[in-house]
Amino acid sequence: MALIPVTILTGFLGSGKTTLLKHILTEQHGKKIAVIENEFGEENIDNDILVQSSEETIVQMSNGCVCCTIRGDLVEALNQLWEQRQNKKIQFERVVIETTGVANPGPVAQTFFMDDDVAEHYVLDAVVTLVDAKHGQQQLTEHEEAQRQVGFADQIFITKTDLVGPAEIADLRSRLMHMNPRAPIKAITQGLVPLNEVFDLKGFNLNAKLDIDPHFLGAEEHDHSDCGHDHSHDHDQTNPAHQHHEHAGHTDRIQSFVFRSERPFDSRKLEDFLGGILEVFGEKMLRYKGVLYVEGSSRKVVFQGVHQMMGSDLAGPWGTDLKQTRMVFIGIDLPKDTLMAGLEGCLV
Repeated sequence: MALIPVTILTGFLGSGKTTLLKHILTEQHGKKIAVIENEFGEENIDNDILVQSSEETIVQMSNGCVCCTIRGDLVEALNQLWEQRQNKKIQFERVVIETTGVANPGPVAQTFFMDDDVAEHYVLDAVVTLVDAKHGQQQLTEHEEAQRQVGFADQIFITKTDLVGPAEIADLRSRLMHMNPRAPIKAITQGLVPLNEVFDLKGFNLNAKLDIDPHFLGAEEHDHSDCGHDHSHDHDQTNPAHQHHEHAGHTDRIQSFVFRSERPFDSRKLEDFLGGILEVFGEKMLRYKGVLYVEGSSRKVVFQGVHQMMGSDLAGPWGTDLKQTRMVFIGIDLPKDTLMAGLEGCLV
């Protein structure tokens, strides 16, 4: 039986999660969706839509969606929803979990890999993060949770773009890209986003597709990887000190880096190295993903992980594709040089 896909919707206070959820819970989109709302929310949906039955934890919407407020454990809520679905009390084909504005999505994502009951019925599809165009820069600077939300994302939406100018959006986009080059970034207004850009993104699938933002790779080549600036609209190219000026005078603790090589890996060395890295830095590693060229294998090896949980698999044959390893790591205060050198040392 097919597993039920789950989307984690995250974003800082005021980033527009509620607007997006209202859209999901009331629009006539013909999808049957269960939304799990974290009840520590600062702007609960209940006030508007759910006022009619606040004593129930699971409420059926007129468009076939279901809303479930949790005051306790996520695992319990998921199991409860599943039970009601089995007993034909409610119907749904997918789940959206809204985290509270200040939450770190890491533990929520880990639930889907660690809890056997949950893993039997549900599959994590993607983490979708909303960033407020007006207050995003400040929130990223002041709150590590906001940075984590970006680091975990498979898709990022910049919301409220009608409130700021194009230069501010470009700056924010550039900063987000350095934290997370593997999540597409899209600007939206009024919280209106096509549902196919939120669902079935397959962010946690093991597949041979690894999209890294090409602008980010361009920046890496020029060794501005730590500079957090998009140089395309930088007029002051004469002053070298200016080029390495951080965003508003600080470096984000959450950063990403990409490892690429056309030399194959020695699989034993790589396994030992990654195992050691996860043991030491697992908590600081938010997301990592790669397509690996391994000696002795005619097929691509794909791997990805969240914190200490890593999975790998054989994908299709290399065929005529250029044999090349590409890996992206997103984490908090990761020692980029040490990791790059270590990976280099695992090559044949």
